[in-house]
Amino acid sequence: MPFPSEPALRVGARVLLLNPADEVLLIHARDPDNPDHHWWELPGGGQAPGEKLEDTARREVAEETGLVVDQIGRKLWTRESRFTYRGREHHRLDHVYLARVDTTAPRTATRYTDNERAGLIERRWWSSAKLTDCADKLLPAELPGLLQTILDNRFPTAPLALTT
Repeated sequence: MPFPSEPALRVGARVLLLNPADEVLLIHARDPDNPDHHWWELPGGGQAPGEKLEDTARREVAEETGLVVDQIGRKLWTRESRFTYRGREHHRLDHVYLARVDTTAPRTATRYTDNERAGLIERRWWSSAKLTDCADKLLPAELPGLLQTILDNRFPTAPLALTT
């Protein structure tokens, strides 16, 4: 009997994006093949061959939100995860960066993949207090505490390593 193959590691970049009110932008998504499985996550996605992670972060935010991030800040954490989506096993390593925008008005057209279009529910800006009260699944689950630590200027200088 053959062994199941390990899913290929997909490297990506995500952005903890803050607006002038210190609210974080999250994307509400679902598995199109299992609509009861839904979650909130930071904007971001997979790195293209030869692309710098900071450029991946900028590109993904623009494609998913229409917002243009001029300056990508420091790396906050990496998050390795394994999960099932659309009936397949996935293995990801996301590098998460801090960034701010001066306006929440989109400056470019969004460009969703067919997969993103099928799974997107909504985008929303969240205050730290509302995020703490969120009963839905958050990726990462520690996001409310991480955000508050960032807003309180108590976040470690070295990037954290999170796993799921």
